[in-house]
Amino acid sequence: MAENNQYTRTKVQAEDFTSGWGIAFIIAGTGVSLPILYLGAEISLAIGFQQALWAFGLSTLVLTVLCIATTLIGNRSRLSTYMVLHFSFGEKGAKIINGIIGVCLLGWFSVALELLAQAVQDTTMETIGLSIPLWLIIIITSAFITITTIYGIRSIEKLANIAVPILLLFLLYVVYKSYAPSVAVISSIWEYVPSQKDMTLFDATSILIGSSILVPVLMADLSRFIYNDKQSLIAVLGVTIGFPLVLIISGIASLNTGEIDIIQIMKSVDLVLPAFILLFVSTWVTNATNLYSTTLTFSTISSSFSFKQICLVTSVAGTVLSLFGFSEHLFAFLNILGVFMPSVSAIYLLDFFWLRRQKYDLDEIPEWGRNGLISWLVSSVITLLTYLEYFHISHAYFVDSFLIGGFIFILLNRKGLRK
Repeated sequence: MAENNQYTRTKVQAEDFTSGWGIAFIIAGTGVSLPILYLGAEISLAIGFQQALWAFGLSTLVLTVLCIATTLIGNRSRLSTYMVLHFSFGEKGAKIINGIIGVCLLGWFSVALELLAQAVQDTTMETIGLSIPLWLIIIITSAFITITTIYGIRSIEKLANIAVPILLLFLLYVVYKSYAPSVAVISSIWEYVPSQKDMTLFDATSILIGSSILVPVLMADLSRFIYNDKQSLIAVLGVTIGFPLVLIISGIASLNTGEIDIIQIMKSVDLVLPAFILLFVSTWVTNATNLYSTTLTFSTISSSFSFKQICLVTSVAGTVLSLFGFSEHLFAFLNILGVFMPSVSAIYLLDFFWLRRQKYDLDEIPEWGRNGLISWLVSSVITLLTYLEYFHISHAYFVDSFLIGGFIFILLNRKGLRK
């Protein structure tokens, strides 16, 4: 197997192909984590359950459509996202885009680390009455996640394949235990509307798309290993089914208790300890994967440092962000992702399906992908202005990002598209 099973710069070979169902499970598993559970709870309380369902559905639809297109690129090219971006943005330009993706992944690592530390703090207080400083838990938890990433990522991922479905079934059981005895409670949840809305349906949809926009952007990393197109489309079910299911479960549980903290929700049904164990394992694995992806992305930018060195530096940076309460800026962070990332998908979709006619030649990678970089930069500036409400285009800035980036890329490559 090439390059230690990673195929970082080459095409995946047939002996390493796998099923789309397995990849779907991995994708769905990334959603069963504290940040996504937190989002489902926060949005449901902020805009009401019926509006939240619309937000869950609309965001899932957008992500599904993008994932269908990008998963086919990975499956047909057999190349990683990093290599796919080379064709649109060039050898050096791809390093710029990957640097931004790495920063985004680092932000997710920081958020998940802080939420996991808070879960540990709440659980120790609820079970044994011990109050441990949050900063100490963050540092210790970060150290274990970093060690896992460097030495034990594969074994812990195998554990996740067991823990994640058990956690999902467990969450469904919590919902059943909370609501089965009372139809009135179910009705009150369905009709719940907050007295004062601090968030609109559009805001909620944008935040949810931003929370998972890296999934379609990085989909090629997984779909390149899948047998064929049909199987790769099956993998998208991990987003289409897994993503809204977790959001709905956390939203219902939150509306019943009025709590956003998952540990406090579990306390109301006397299931704190088993819930904590499952959440701890799933979030630990998810965050180890976040750190691994972040390190791998930064590794593609510079070859001067080893994987271990970059992992340690990245871990320290993410830990510092957690110590300074980066999760308080979660919604703003997700909105920014919705500004800068959709155009990346639009550009490499057009480049693969229309400009290059679904054929990538590794000997034809340019040093700079001028048209791709200009399209992304102009789109990002315009979309940022629409996000800041200097003016409006579609009134949905993530749509602006996708459409503007694609339109400018078509305009700059009109001669090649005519051919």
